[in-house]
Amino acid sequence: MQSPEPSSPPVLLNIGGKKYATTVETLTQREPDSMLAAMFSGRHMLPHHPTTGTVFVDRDGKHFRHVLNWLRDGAIPLMSESEYQQLLREAEYYQLLGLADYINERLGWKKVDSSEAELTRKDVIKCIQAQKVRFRGVNLSGLDLSKLDLSEVDFSYACIKNTDFSCANLYKAKFGQVEASSSSFQNANLRECEFIGANLQESILDGANLRSANLQDACLTRCSFIETDLHSAHLQTANLTSANLRGANLEAANLKGAKLSGTNLQDANLQRAYLREVDLRDTQLTGAKLGGANLLGAIR
Repeated sequence: MQSPEPSSPPVLLNIGGKKYATTVETLTQREPDSMLAAMFSGRHMLPHHPTTGTVFVDRDGKHFRHVLNWLRDGAIPLMSESEYQQLLREAEYYQLLGLADYINERLGWKKVDSSEAELTRKDVIKCIQAQKVRFRGVNLSGLDLSKLDLSEVDFSYACIKNTDFSCANLYKAKFGQVEASSSSFQNANLRECEFIGANLQESILDGANLRSANLQDACLTRCSFIETDLHSAHLQTANLTSANLRGANLEAANLKGAKLSGTNLQDANLQRAYLREVDLRDTQLTGAKLGGANLLGAIR
């Protein structure tokens, strides 16, 4: 379903030479005490360009897209520490206290997690040369484990926040009950992996192979699954609130009881998916394939 139309005309902005279009609601609702909210509250007369109608703000336009994404969705993507610092300066300028707190928390995670990791990448490589590798309950936060062969490794109950597993082979690995928020599994092989009860909030899984993976009861809020293969995946009662599954393959996936509020399923393949009694009212389904899907009792 498409989002409702905005209740006010677009606001056109020129931020340091970069043009943006948004709404008064976006600029005022999430952070009502900010400078942006004050500017567009209607209490002030703002100078508009006589031809384009834009409002000019003399700040770095590169980072303003992240400011808008925060105001729209309450989230920003993973960044390097220097990018976080640059965005923090913009947040402080616009008096976006919520965004500033969010960035400081992220920076704190990166510093604490990387310093408290109990193993290094070299240690992990040595461990995976042995059979039946287990990292149950181990803190691996902030490590670069990209491109490693970690198939069938047991990470259950581990802390792997901000950990990079991109392009890694994690076939049949176990991630039950892990704390994995803000981690990257981009283009990783996660086929038949177990993520039961895992916290993957705001993680990136774009292009990953999650065929037949078990993500039952997992927290997947604001995760990115763009063009991810979730064929026959188990997503019963998973929390996919505000997740981005644009173009994902969810054919024959089980989504019984999943939370899909604000979820983007645009152009996703949901053929033969199990969607019984799922609330789809706030779900973006434009271009989604639903042939053969079980929608009995679904709210649309």
